[in-house]
Amino acid sequence: MDNLINRIEINPKIMLGKPIIKGTRITVQNILELLGANETYDNILEAYPNLTVEDIRACIQFASRVVADEFYMPQTT
Repeated sequence: MDNLINRIEINPKIMLGKPIIKGTRITVQNILELLGANETYDNILEAYPNLTVEDIRACIQFASRVVADEFYMPQTT
C-alpha cells in the first residue's frame, strides 16, 4: 500500500505546487472533490481515461496521511 503514495508528486512548476497524480496535471484535490460529490471510480476513470484505480486510491491515501499529520482544535463560541 505504501507504494501507492509514490503515484503522487508535488512540483512547484506544475499546478502551482499542488499535489498531483504523477505524469498528469490532475490534482489530488480534484479527485477528492469528485469522490466527495459521490462520483464513482468508474465515472472518474471515464472522465480521465489515463488514470487507474490505483491513482484514485493513491489520492485517498495521500489525503489520509496529510490529515493524520494535522491537529484540529474545535472552535467554541
